[in-house]
Amino acid sequence: MPTNASIQALFLGILQGITEFLPISSSAHLILLPWLAGWEAMGLTFDVVVHGGTLLALVIYFRQQWKEIGKQCLRFLMNPSVPPQSGLLGALVVGTLPAILVGGLFEGFIENHLRTPGVTVLTLPLFGLLLGWADHQGSQSRDLKSIRLRDGLMVGLAQALALIPGVSRSGVTITAILMLGLNRADAARFSFLLGTPVIALATISRLYLLWGSASNETGSFLTLLVGVIFSFVSGFLCIKYLLRFLQTRTYLPFVVYRFLLAACIFVLLVL
Repeated sequence: MPTNASIQALFLGILQGITEFLPISSSAHLILLPWLAGWEAMGLTFDVVVHGGTLLALVIYFRQQWKEIGKQCLRFLMNPSVPPQSGLLGALVVGTLPAILVGGLFEGFIENHLRTPGVTVLTLPLFGLLLGWADHQGSQSRDLKSIRLRDGLMVGLAQALALIPGVSRSGVTITAILMLGLNRADAARFSFLLGTPVIALATISRLYLLWGSASNETGSFLTLLVGVIFSFVSGFLCIKYLLRFLQTRTYLPFVVYRFLLAACIFVLLVL
């Protein structure tokens, strides 16, 4: 029989995998579900594991792109006088830097003061409105091959806002990319590629905190295994079917969902 902790790990793993990539805010959902269910925190080890699951989903799904990016990086390191043929590598590098800087300066403040349901009531509809506007107004005239350094910097600055709960890393980066004129599916692709080093760094920082922690918290093997498996599988499937969905559909359903979720949280807070 599965334990309560294993069932909790299953739901949180699925939730992490799905909401990490949909533009609906993983942090809002991961705050909301334990709050509603009255669950205790699963601990830092579990947090590392489920983030590792979504990171693995990103790396495996985009393995061909990362293989090509790795080759470009090696060629550039061996001969810096010859710039990479594609602007994607440079865009990913400069796009990652703002999140690292802002995270290093403000992550502690945000973690201690902004991770509340009340904050998400404001950020969910506000950034949902921006996503809807960008989806409607964007020219959809560019693809991933047209990405340049300037695009990466602008999207990276937007990504730095994602530390605030309810903003959604994928949501705010997709919004910025749509404003730059990329089509919907490639906006999501670039968002996922840009998110890979950020999620990797977040996982590494949590591992560092875990390593330096005085506690010996590890969690049960079954709980951790359930968390990583379901975060990986749900994340991989989410990437696959979202990109297929965006070939013919808009981001409107996610905008509507963000407003509905914010309304539900508001009602629960005032009752």
